[in-house]
Amino acid sequence: MDPVNLFDLAAQQARWLSVRQTTIAGNVANANTPGYRANDVEPFEQVLDRTRVAMTATQAGHLGGGATDANYAVRQQEPETAVLPSENTVALESELIKAGEVRRSFELNTAIVKAFHRMVMLSSKA
Repeated sequence: MDPVNLFDLAAQQARWLSVRQTTIAGNVANANTPGYRANDVEPFEQVLDRTRVAMTATQAGHLGGGATDANYAVRQQEPETAVLPSENTVALESELIKAGEVRRSFELNTAIVKAFHRMVMLSSKA
């Protein structure tokens, strides 16, 4: 049995969130490094736009959905505040806000997967 597409989507978002969390941690770690340019990961919506969902037949008369993996582009972000004399573009307040967004997104992702898993398990018991 192929995995349900919602689980694939949630796993892809979890991988994206992990990459974004690592990027934010790198920015915070280099907050005092002269000349360091803050990075960010492209929005998840752009990743979804590149993800192709195709119908594939596994058996005659059956159709299933599948999604191709997309890589996540890490890019330099535009400075939100004035650039420091050391030419460092990391704003700690902004990075901490992003870290909070990542945490909330992880929690939402986990809650949705847990609820969907519970629904699938209840439907299979009947």
